[in-house]
Amino acid sequence: MASTWLYLIRHGEVREGTEGRFVGHTDVPLSETGLEQMRRVGRALADLPIEAVYSSDLLRSRQSAAEVARPLGLAPVAVQALREMAMGRWEGLTLREISARDPDLFSQWLARLDTFVFPGGESLLQLRARVLPALGEILDRHAGRRVAVVAHGGPNRVILAEALGLPLAHVLRLGQEYGGLSLIQYRAEMAIVRRLNQPPGADHAG
Repeated sequence: MASTWLYLIRHGEVREGTEGRFVGHTDVPLSETGLEQMRRVGRALADLPIEAVYSSDLLRSRQSAAEVARPLGLAPVAVQALREMAMGRWEGLTLREISARDPDLFSQWLARLDTFVFPGGESLLQLRARVLPALGEILDRHAGRRVAVVAHGGPNRVILAEALGLPLAHVLRLGQEYGGLSLIQYRAEMAIVRRLNQPPGADHAG
């Protein structure tokens, strides 16, 4: 059976994205830099036989997917299950602000990244429970072909960790820069990560 190829992309830079704030479900737009990052990704993928583009339903992901899909002549499809991890009352805060406001919870989070539930939000285990079935449906729908998914740092890390057999507690070891692209080849017997977190505009042929 032919391999299924997944072009897994993180959305571009968001407004105030350089401040390192937790965004989560907060619906923020791309910055001008983010739009240009995604245009470069779109140009880099334009000649590949990608037959569909999916995104999270959050604005920053939909804007990014539109720039990827346009050169391919495709209309992106939004999937709610691919949205970023809900970070509850920590959304809009930086790490420094969180550690100052909730020092005990901050320490608990660092000690058990996989099972910790963000106050008013989700855990990585809960994130995985909604992201992987949605991805599985996409891969089944396009079995043996090429598809792009434009999502967020959290969902992308979960997908990559699953492909690599990496425990969820170590997902922060996987880089996910704005506009970064990873390439996963799904074969009958295993998933192979061919490229990881390449910058916008790099050679993504595979």
